[in-house]
Amino acid sequence: MDVEIITIGDEIITGHTVDTNSAFIGRQLTGLGLNVKYKTSVGDAIETMEEAFQLALKRAKLVIATGGLGPTEDDATKKAIVKVFKRNLIFHEDILEDLKARFKERGVEMPAINQNQALLPQGADFFPNKTGSAVGICIAEHGRIFISLPGVPAEMQQILTDSVIPYLKGIKTGRALNVVKLRTTGIFESRIAELIEPGLKLEQGVRLAYLPAYSGVDLRVMAAADNGAEAEEKAQKLVRYLESAVGRYIFGREDDSLESVVGQLLLDNDKTLAVAESCTGGQLGMTVTSVPGASKYFLGGLIAYDNEVKIKQLEVEREIIEKHGAVSEACAAAMALGCRKLFDADYALSVTGIAGPEGGSEDKPVGTVYIGLASAHANHARLYKLGLKRDIIRTRAVYAAMEMLRQEILDIK
Repeated sequence: MDVEIITIGDEIITGHTVDTNSAFIGRQLTGLGLNVKYKTSVGDAIETMEEAFQLALKRAKLVIATGGLGPTEDDATKKAIVKVFKRNLIFHEDILEDLKARFKERGVEMPAINQNQALLPQGADFFPNKTGSAVGICIAEHGRIFISLPGVPAEMQQILTDSVIPYLKGIKTGRALNVVKLRTTGIFESRIAELIEPGLKLEQGVRLAYLPAYSGVDLRVMAAADNGAEAEEKAQKLVRYLESAVGRYIFGREDDSLESVVGQLLLDNDKTLAVAESCTGGQLGMTVTSVPGASKYFLGGLIAYDNEVKIKQLEVEREIIEKHGAVSEACAAAMALGCRKLFDADYALSVTGIAGPEGGSEDKPVGTVYIGLASAHANHARLYKLGLKRDIIRTRAVYAAMEMLRQEILDIK
């Protein structure tokens, strides 16, 4: 089933609002084995939407649009829908009563303009909105499915997850697909390709995609077959090969995050962690604690931006900084050791580097980062070259540090 995603709004095409909806929808539909083939963004003009809807319905069997379902005059998506499908807008008393009740629960009188949200295209099904006032709309005819969802991300995600995905799962597509995502870090996309290409053999109906990000590279396996069992076997055959070729870099699957995987390893081994950060300015600690329950293993962190903080709080010898510099292997190792002692932690990570855009030199250019680790059995640091842009350098450093810890806990050499 070919799919087209349409995001609606002048704010999107002018760049004032970043489109996150299509990315979320694309991931969810791909996970169902659907083929997301097109993505379109259009403004709020009815004529523009009408043209985009008609084109999408010609080239895709499933069209999902987001945006323009609010009560104000600029929310004109329903007007475009009824023009395309040649239907009238019909008032739904039950939807209005539900809206009134929800406003009452919040202790707010419903504005009269919200009555517009009880108007739906004739014959359309609707999906309930538990977090907002605009319901989702679904029209299925002539072998095509058109779904319109609110543009507010939280509302769109709730309706898609609770109603649209179950609805789509009940539709027979004629082919079974199995999708597996392997999550890697600490290795470039091109290096992965070098390692797997020699023995890579893709069966008919099997595809492999590389999905790079600053935190790592995801490998997406998609396998199509006449039935689910055959599709799964094809997918798992390729997965087994990928694990044999690059398994040391694979930290998880599907929606696993490196921070959650590392956190679970610490929990499983009854170990604690503390961090000492310079160039990342607290981003490592923030990422570690983004995992619910991190308080069970994360003790705390110190932002040692100034050298005197490194010396006084982390007990880094002044001679180390004077001789090797704050951005050095010796300093990173000493920071980790001092951090472990300060917090009485089982593991400590340290980050010191040059995030730029200034401060680099010929010997230590922008992007030079040293990451240290200390434990009961180890105290070492490693040099990384992480690019030229400040935000990218800091993000890469955070994930490189967590990967260093993952390898240490699992004794990956």
